[in-house]
Formats: sequence, C-alpha cells, structure tokens
Amino acid sequence: MNAIRPIFSSLARHKGAVLILVLEVALTCAILCNAFDLISRRIADINLPTGVDEAHLVKIESGPLTADDQIWPRTTEDLAVLRAVPGVANATVVNQVPLTSNSSNSGITTSVEGKEYTSAGITMGDDGVLDTLGVKLIAGRKFNADDFETVRTAGDFGALSYGRVIVTKALAEKLFPGQNAVGKSVYMGEPKPMVIIGIVENLVRPGNFMGSQARPYTLIAPVRMPVDFTGQYIVRVKEGSDPAAVLKNANDALMKAYPRRITGNLSTFTDMRKDYYAADRSMAWMLSIVAGVLLLITAFGIVGLASFWVQQRTKQIGVRRALGATKSDILRYFQTENFLIVTMGVVLGMVLAFALNQLLMSKYEMPRLPWMYLPVGAVILWVLGQLAVLAPALRAASIPPATATRSV
Repeated sequence: MNAIRPIFSSLARHKGAVLILVLEVALTCAILCNAFDLISRRIADINLPTGVDEAHLVKIESGPLTADDQIWPRTTEDLAVLRAVPGVANATVVNQVPLTSNSSNSGITTSVEGKEYTSAGITMGDDGVLDTLGVKLIAGRKFNADDFETVRTAGDFGALSYGRVIVTKALAEKLFPGQNAVGKSVYMGEPKPMVIIGIVENLVRPGNFMGSQARPYTLIAPVRMPVDFTGQYIVRVKEGSDPAAVLKNANDALMKAYPRRITGNLSTFTDMRKDYYAADRSMAWMLSIVAGVLLLITAFGIVGLASFWVQQRTKQIGVRRALGATKSDILRYFQTENFLIVTMGVVLGMVLAFALNQLLMSKYEMPRLPWMYLPVGAVILWVLGQLAVLAPALRAASIPPATATRSV
C-alpha cells in the first residue's frame, strides 16, 4: 500500500490527463465487448449447419412452363430428365431450401385448443425431397407413397390435410420436451391432426426468422407440386462428380426437353452459402477493424501519456535512482501506475458496455450481452496497457542517476 500511495498522489496532480485516458479506455472497453458479441454471433450464423448436403446440391430456377393443365405433366417429365443426367443422384421440387430468403412459416401446437404455438418453417416436397436434400433421419420412418398429397392447381393448397409429417430434432424437443415425438399429433391452426412419423437431425428454414435458435424448427410435409409453384428444381449430384459441371449439363437437358422454358440463377449450394452470408462476413470484418483501430488508438494514448510523464519526471526519477531505486523499481512503478489507470477505465467501461447493449436491445432487438466478454475485454486492455507502457517505462528505468542529478 505504501508503494501505491505515491502513485495515487502523482495521478491526483494530473487529473485531466488521467481522466482523458480513463475515458478512452472505458469507451474502448464498452465498444470492444459489444463488438466481440456481434462478431461471435455473425460467425455462429455463418457456420450454422443447414442439415442438407450442401457440397453436392445445386439449384436451377425455372420460370413458368406452360398452360395450367400441362404444368404437372411437364414437371414430372422434367424430374425424369434431371434424374437421367450423368452425375445426378436425385432431383426434387421443394417449396423452400436453406440459404435463401423466402420462407414459409406457420404456428405449430400440440393441442386442438391451440393454447401455445411454436413458429416453424413448413417445407413441402415430393418423393425425392429427403434423399435429394440429404437430411439424416434419426427416428421413425421416411414418407411412403400413400403419405403424399398432390397439388396440381393453386386452389388445391387449401385442401391439403398434412396428415403425416416429419419434423426436425430441434422442433420435436421444443414441442415434446423429454418425450419421443414419433407418433404424436400436432396441429397447424385447424383441428386436423398431423401425425409425426419421423424425425430428422436438422433442416434449417430459410432466412433468419425468429433468430438462430428457432431456425432449425422445421416441419416437412409430403406434397407433390408443379415447379411453377416453387420456381426451382433442387438436384443432388453423386459423390465424385463436379457440381458445377453437373449443373450446366442438367440445365442443358431441361432446355433441350422444353426449349420455351426460362431458367436462371443456376447455383451450387457452396456459392449460395457465400452469397447468403456475404453481409455477415462484411459486418464481422468491419467490426474487427473498428475494434483493432480503437485498441491502436488506446495504445498510442497510453504511450503518449507515459512518454510525457517520463519527460516531466526526469529529475524525480534521477533522485529515486540516486537514493537506491533499481531499474526494476522504476519499471514496476510505471507498470503499476498504468495498471491502475486501465483498471479504472475497465470498470467504467463495463458499465458503459451494458448501457450500450441495452440501447442495442431496445433499438435493434439485439440479445443480452454475455457476461464472459467483460473479463475478456478487461484482460485484453490490461495486456495492451502493459505492452504500451513498456517502452516509456524502460526509457525511464535507463536514466542514469548521475545524469539526472546534475540537472537538479
């Protein structure tokens, strides 16, 4: 305590400079902690597993095919054409897939009364949907031919019963925590039961609906429908085949089968992931750069202030050296002084960090800042402070007693 008292006395004589540095450290701490949180959430979103075999999936967008009474026959012929293309393992018509923006969602409940609903993505697909997407069945069974309903016109959607469905593991655990969901009934706004016949490991819905935690809440319904209602064919390529080459050949085969069609946006799922998360990657990089610049500015502030104090205290340092203070004592003095300043800034910064997080929560519906980022930010600033003050402190410790005392 006796060693720290002179430091506090010295800081008290330079209140203005100390206050500026404390506020600088506090602001850096507040922004740094929230930046860490935002960056980690962006990275988590970017790396979120979709549940589908992305490495072997491609998408072909298809415009309107022909007159209404020919849409369904044309779709079934297209699927046969696609499945005959060399390198194609399977093909399907499905209303929605991950890594896109448009999402079909509905409230799912476990009781006829519908007292509590869980928002879930509704994925409708034909006989090849599970195999094409590559989702992994972990309980129950797949769809069989009797489970499917067929939609030939837009009006047929209103008559769908969704009698048997498959759900994701996440949705099953949400609806029936601690229970086996296979065989259980769920409801979707009507008193018609939908029996869960299987559970897949994962299948995220498109978009970021209700946040990352709710994205794996997906219900799969066995529905055959024309491609005009979905605007896309999803194709799974065989192991060892080049997805880009198969994609081109598949599109050429479709155009040959029906030259009047309009296709566009031929995409591999690998490219779709890059495009879908481009904004998140940019945001993560921008926040990283901002955090790095703030740390650099703070380091320069510490170096500048410490260098100024070394220059102002040359005589004082010389006297201490003449009285027996070692280089280690001088070095320790400046490091302790800096540690105290940074600690004051960190404490104030933690308060500001929570205040900034509350603002983000109220304005942008951001989640609460995890407490673990506070000690991480504190440690980074402590280490930064010690490294930044090291050079000025070493210069102070190297002042010879004789040189300093001659100026007294």
